Amino acid sequence: MRALAAVGPGIFAIGYTIGTGSVTSMAKAGADYGLGLLWVLALSCLFSGVLMSAYGRFAAATGETALHGMVRFMPFGKVVAALVFLGVVMGQYTCLGGIMILTSGAIKEAFGLSCGVFPIACAIMAVMYALLMVGRYSFFEKVLAFFVFLMALTFIVSVFATWPDAATLRRAIRPLAPSDGASLLMLAAFVGTTMAAPTFVTRPLLVREKGWGTDDIKTERRDSIVSASLMFVVSGSVMAVAAGSLFAHGRGLEKILDIAATLEPVAGRFAVSLFMVGVLAAGLSSVFPIMMVAPLLIGDWKDGRMETNTPLFRVICLVAALWGLVVPLIGSNPVTVTVAVQVSNVFVLPLAVAAIMFLVNRRSVMGEHRAGWLMNVLLSAALAFSLAVAATGVMALRRFAQS
Repeated sequence: MRALAAVGPGIFAIGYTIGTGSVTSMAKAGADYGLGLLWVLALSCLFSGVLMSAYGRFAAATGETALHGMVRFMPFGKVVAALVFLGVVMGQYTCLGGIMILTSGAIKEAFGLSCGVFPIACAIMAVMYALLMVGRYSFFEKVLAFFVFLMALTFIVSVFATWPDAATLRRAIRPLAPSDGASLLMLAAFVGTTMAAPTFVTRPLLVREKGWGTDDIKTERRDSIVSASLMFVVSGSVMAVAAGSLFAHGRGLEKILDIAATLEPVAGRFAVSLFMVGVLAAGLSSVFPIMMVAPLLIGDWKDGRMETNTPLFRVICLVAALWGLVVPLIGSNPVTVTVAVQVSNVFVLPLAVAAIMFLVNRRSVMGEHRAGWLMNVLLSAALAFSLAVAATGVMALRRFAQS
């Protein structure tokens, strides 16, 4: 727990990346395809780590934040920064509704509550908004560290309770090349939730808040590696649990508690409770940073500073909280909605990747800390990957809307 808190900005990266939306996408993929899409997860986490490191390197070397840096150093910087801002905020707000309906539904089913999901969602939002009013980065970091610790522990332990036999494992790990509408949607959702633009666009603001400079570039890189590695371990654990408990028995996923139900015969009620704690921790660890994303990026644009105790911060977080209640109010299949909304995150990805490629290669801006050949190779691969996934997302959503 103390080690996680020491990681710093990486905790926020995990909070933005692994939530109930991510858990649902990984669980659905594991239930339907075994571990066949694990290679997509591996690439997404690799490129997410590279982009976190690139944005963090830019912040540590220049003292600038992402949007402020785009405005100052890029041609048409205001236009680029505005598009990144709108893409990140719209994608995150879209996901917030899916996270809330899934988390509220899980609580309703787990405790057998007779009320609908909307009152539960309202209660969760009220608590999270109250915590945000504390207004100190160090407090946010500690709360997220607690949720991430619970989430990582519970999902990793659950893997050992559902480990499939050798025959099933061989069948499950066969790499899958998505081709039909469902698998294309899953691929785009995967990337949308693990290679999420807010994970790295907000990173310079957090690096600056941490006080990291040129002497801390190695520390920043280590933070990125630890964060991306933990994303892969936790997300892969969820996929493995679903593969062992559902895919191995030819069962699909309609509700998140479908996984919990299969754990009970193997490991008893304790395993079910443990998995549900992980699901709830994942949801809460995502709600927190998503509500903060718009005011953080506004502060980034204005003067590159994180301001968490201003009236503007409180008002915008309240707007985000109310927006997150729209999907629970309307109601729908939580699993279907959550997987679909994760795709919304992929469309701003290519622009976010291209922007940092330009910035970290400007000698007049980065000086001796400009990107080397290895980072440029990896950033070029990330850009190609993001363009392919954005195109896949368009096709997947079109087929989803037609079905």
